[in-house]
Amino acid sequence: MTKRALITGITGQDGSYLAEFLLSKGYEVVGMVRRTSTVTFERIKHIQPRLMLVTGDLADEISLISILREFRPSEVYNLAAQSFVQTSWPQPVFTGETTAIGVTRMLDAVRLVDPNIRFYQASSSEMFGKVQAVPQKETTPFYPRSPYGVAKVYGHWITVNYRESYDMFACSGILFNHESPRRGLEFVTRKISNGVARIKLGLDTELRLGNLDARRDWGFAGDYVEAMWLMLQQDQPDDYVVATGETHSVREFCEVAFGHVGLDYSNYVVIDERYMRPAEVDLLIGDPAKACEVLGWAPKTSFPDLVRMMVDADVQLLKEQYR
Repeated sequence: MTKRALITGITGQDGSYLAEFLLSKGYEVVGMVRRTSTVTFERIKHIQPRLMLVTGDLADEISLISILREFRPSEVYNLAAQSFVQTSWPQPVFTGETTAIGVTRMLDAVRLVDPNIRFYQASSSEMFGKVQAVPQKETTPFYPRSPYGVAKVYGHWITVNYRESYDMFACSGILFNHESPRRGLEFVTRKISNGVARIKLGLDTELRLGNLDARRDWGFAGDYVEAMWLMLQQDQPDDYVVATGETHSVREFCEVAFGHVGLDYSNYVVIDERYMRPAEVDLLIGDPAKACEVLGWAPKTSFPDLVRMMVDADVQLLKEQYR
């Protein structure tokens, strides 16, 4: 029997890669989108005819219940959120409504409609924040340093709570930074790859960034969505760190990105105080041993390959826009 999955946040980076992956596995894929005047389907336009798109909102539990009753998915992947850390300071209440309370609404909708649905919650390495141990694993205490991180901690623990209280198959994937050519331009990795492409093509002369010494565990989003799926195929629900186990600085990202097009980053990068966080997270590095051992998952894309992939994609994109 064909499996059916519901993905919230399907128009985002992770949602688009997960939809591709599930389609390749023979799933029917239902994507939930919010009703706005400027919905963009750019990331899923190549697979849109194969998807069932439906309007819903994590702020409206009735809409979630209606979707679950109509489509009866066997798996729900809750990826929708206000997911930009920087925005969570000027919009902390909105971030809490979607990224925290929205998880509760979806979990409760699943409980009411069909508690046998398998549920995946997109947790985040930002929950570790001011890290209490290096590297970070499933048992490392959380110490979030942004409204986004705080909201994700709530979403994570309410998922554990529903799993233990209602015997639901609910999992959280604690994903460390995962990037791709589909990353939004507001994220530093895409800002760099796009900036490099613009400078290389003569469209800009500088790239303004914040803290170059911040270090992150960066992987490829296309690799990470497989781990999401694997979590819901296990005999028992559990939570997993998904990461590469390597850490690189923003400066290193710049070096590889600019170097890929034959440029020296130090000639173009300008430090701008506007891009410094009120409370910085300096070092995030995950320990994916449990995911590797239990799920049989491992990242396939190296850090240099990821950076080069993103730069090449932005160069190509800009050439098409300006030809």
